[in-house]
Amino acid sequence: MEKINWKVEGMSCTNCALTVHKYLEKQGAQNVKVNFIGGDVSFDKNHNLNEAALQKGINNLGYSIKNDTNNNTAKRFIFKDHLQRFLFCLVFTLPLMLHMVGLHIGILMNPYMQLALTIPVYVVGMSFFGKSAVKSLMKGIPNMNVLIALGATAAFVYSLYGTLSGGGEQYLFYETTAAIITLVFLGNWMEDKSVATTQKALQQLATSQTTIANMIAYDDKHEEHVFPVESSSLHVGDLLLVKSGEQVPIDCKILWGEALVNEAVISGESTPVEKKMNDKLIGGSILESGTVKTYVTAVGEDTVLSNILKMVREAQTEKPPVQQLADKISAVFVPVVVSIAMLTFLGNYFVASVDLGESLLRSIAVLVIACPCAMGLATPAAIAVGLGRAARNGILFKNAKSLEVFKDIKQVVFDKTGTLTTGAFRITDFSIIIQENENTGINTTDLPDNLSTNIIQSSAGNNSKTVDEHTLTAHHSPLTVNEFRRIAFSLEKYYSHPIARCIAKEWKIKGDIRWAKIEEIKGLGIQAVDKEGNQYTAGSYKTVAALTNDNTHNIYITRNNELLGWIDVQDEIRAEAKSVIALLHGKGIKTILLSGDSKVKCEQVAKQLGIDEVIAEQTPAQKVEKIGRYTAQAPTAMVGDGINDAPALAKATVGISLSDAAQIAMQSAQVVLMNHGLKHLPLSLGLGKHTYRTIKSNLAWAFAYNLVAIPVAAFGFLNPTIGALVMGFSDVVLAVNSVRLNWKKVI
Repeated sequence: MEKINWKVEGMSCTNCALTVHKYLEKQGAQNVKVNFIGGDVSFDKNHNLNEAALQKGINNLGYSIKNDTNNNTAKRFIFKDHLQRFLFCLVFTLPLMLHMVGLHIGILMNPYMQLALTIPVYVVGMSFFGKSAVKSLMKGIPNMNVLIALGATAAFVYSLYGTLSGGGEQYLFYETTAAIITLVFLGNWMEDKSVATTQKALQQLATSQTTIANMIAYDDKHEEHVFPVESSSLHVGDLLLVKSGEQVPIDCKILWGEALVNEAVISGESTPVEKKMNDKLIGGSILESGTVKTYVTAVGEDTVLSNILKMVREAQTEKPPVQQLADKISAVFVPVVVSIAMLTFLGNYFVASVDLGESLLRSIAVLVIACPCAMGLATPAAIAVGLGRAARNGILFKNAKSLEVFKDIKQVVFDKTGTLTTGAFRITDFSIIIQENENTGINTTDLPDNLSTNIIQSSAGNNSKTVDEHTLTAHHSPLTVNEFRRIAFSLEKYYSHPIARCIAKEWKIKGDIRWAKIEEIKGLGIQAVDKEGNQYTAGSYKTVAALTNDNTHNIYITRNNELLGWIDVQDEIRAEAKSVIALLHGKGIKTILLSGDSKVKCEQVAKQLGIDEVIAEQTPAQKVEKIGRYTAQAPTAMVGDGINDAPALAKATVGISLSDAAQIAMQSAQVVLMNHGLKHLPLSLGLGKHTYRTIKSNLAWAFAYNLVAIPVAAFGFLNPTIGALVMGFSDVVLAVNSVRLNWKKVI
C-alpha cells in the first residue's frame, strides 16, 4: 500500500467531502480520510489503482487537485473564486432589484429586458451550482447546490413561461432568480473567508516552512562562501549560517556558535532558549541574538513543523462521535428539504388557496433558506480552531476524538521520572563493593571534585561496611573505579531511560564492552552477556533484592549475580509541576503518581507537589493493570515519557506524552506536549472541554436555524431573496463562534 496525500480544492460542505470519500472507496482506495476544511484528502492506494485516473475522477466531480506532483489545479471557467462571481452577477442583479426600493424605471420593467439581465447571472450560477448539483445527484449524494439550483431554476422557468405567454407581472420573478444566485455567491465567499480564519494557526505554521537560507560552501582553496537559497532546495548535511534576527530555515544542528532562540512557533513560549554546539534548532524558530553555523538534519516531511502539520491535518480528518449524528442528518437533508418544498407548494396552492406565484415563491424560499452546510460545518470548524490553537501552543492532538474525550476526564495519572521531574539527572554518588582478603589497587582518579566515592568491603552481599578506600587492596578480576564506570556505561548506553542516559552521558568512555547479547528488562533495567559468557545487569532494587537489603539507591550493577556496586543520581522537579497540580485540583481533577521508582522517592515528590495518591515500584505490566482499573472507575488521562509508559499510555482514556519522550511513548499517546514540560497540560484539558462546548453550541444553532427558518419560509413570512442572504450568514455565525476559541479563556 502507498500512502497518498492530496490537497483538494472546491469542497464546501460535508456532502462534498462525502462525495469524494465515496468515490475513492468505490475505486478501491482504503483508509480514506477527507477534510473539506483545508481540503486535505488521504488514502491508501495499491499498485492496481491509477493515480492519474483517480485525479481525473475527482476533477470530474467538480473539484480540483493540487499536490506535489500536480501543481496545476483544474482549469477554471473565467472566474477564480466566489467573490469574482458575486461581483459579476451583482452588476446585472442590482438593476433588477431597483423596483424593490421604489424605483420603477420603464425599460427595466420590460420582461425581455429583465430576461436579458437575468441570463448572464443564471448562466454563471448554473455553471457552478447546476454543474455541482447534477454531479452530486449522479453520485447519489445530493448537496446544498441542488437546493440552490432548483430554487433559481424554478423561478427562472416560471418567469420565462410568463414572458413568452404574455402572462403579465404576476409571472415575473427574474429578480428572485438573480438575487438567489448573487447572494448565495456572496454567502459562499463569506463562508470561505470565515472558514479560512479557522485555519489561521495552521497557515501560520505552514508559512514558517518556506524561507531563504544562507548556505555555506567551500571552493577549491577551502575558502568559505555564503549565498542565499530557498529552504525547499536544501538537503540533509548542507551547511548553513543563521544570523541574529533571522528565522531558522529548516531543522538543523549547531556546529559552531551560541544563540538565544525563540521557539514560539512550536512551543507557544516567546521566552528565548539558550542554544549551543550540538543543540538542535527547529525550522521556523527565530534567533533573537547570536550567530551559528549549522548543518541540516531533516528536510521535507521529516522536519518538526511538517510532522506537526501532518499530525494536525490527520486529526482534522478524524470524526469524533458527536459529528456522527450531524453527518447522518446531512446525508438525507437535501431530499427531505426538497420534499418539504414540494409539500409547501401543494399545501399553499391547493389547501390554503394561495395563488400560484406566491405558492411557488414560498416553496423556493424553503429551498433557498435551508442550510445543510450549517450542520456539516458545526463540528469541523470548531475542531479546526481547537487543533490550531493547540498546535500554536505546542499541543498536538493526534485525533479529534481526544478533544471530545477531554471533557470527561476526572483524574490524571503521572509518571515521575522525566514527567513530573526534569529527567536531567546528574550522578551524585556511587559505591563499589569488593570482597575481603583479595588484593588489587583501587583507582579513584578522574572523578569530579564534588563526587564522593564509597568503596564497600564485604564478605557477603547482605553484610557490607564502609572502609577507607586507600587501605583496600583486594578484588578478583581487578574492579577499579574506571572498570566499574566502563561496565555501567556499556550497559546503560543501550537503555533509553533518563537515568540510563544520564550515566551514559557522564561516564562515556572509549573501549566499551562489546556484548554478545543485550536486552531490556521491562520496568527493571537492562541485562547483557559478554563474549566470555559473563552476565551483567544494571537495574532497580528489584533486580538485586536477593543480594542486599539496601533499597535506597537508584541503579545496582551486578556481574554473574554478584553485586558490584550502585549508583545514586538526583533529579529536579519541574518548575511548573506544582502549579499544574494545583490547577488540576482547582478543576476537581484527582491526581495520581504511578511510577516504577522506589516508594520513598515517590512519596517525597508527591508530598512536595500535593499529589493525591501514590503507587510506586510498579512494572510496566502493573502500570497497565492499574491504568485499566482507574479507567474503569472514571475517564483517566495518563501523562508519561518512557518506554515503560507506552502500554499504559495506550490503555488510558487519553494518553499524553512529552515531546522529549521516548519515540514509542509518543506513538502510543493521543496527545503530545511539545513545550518540553507540563505547563500546557491544563490548556490541553481546557481546549478539549471548550472545543466540545463550541461544537454543541454550533450544532444547536444549526438545528435551531433550520427548524425555525424552514417553517417561516413555508408560511410565507420570508421571501427567497432575504432567505438567500440569511442562509449565507448562517454559516458565518458558526465560523465566528468557532473562531472565538482562539482567544477564549479555557483554563
